[in-house]
Amino acid sequence: MGIVKISEQMHENLRLTSGALSRSINAQAEHWLRVGMLAELNPNLRYGEICQLLIQAEQQTADANGLSAEAGVAA
Repeated sequence: MGIVKISEQMHENLRLTSGALSRSINAQAEHWLRVGMLAELNPNLRYGEICQLLIQAEQQTADANGLSAEAGVAA
């Protein structure tokens, strides 16, 4: 894990947003980094489409690890 220095204003934005969205400050920062990176690499995509890509990537990771949305649900 590395350390990233950010402005006090950005930290305050992270703190407020992370509380509103029930994420840790680090999780919120990572979310914004991932969304921003995908937005730069895919300028034609809207925010919702970027979120769909993140969800699909997470599902592929879960599937590769033998997990699924139905895991733990009794039939």
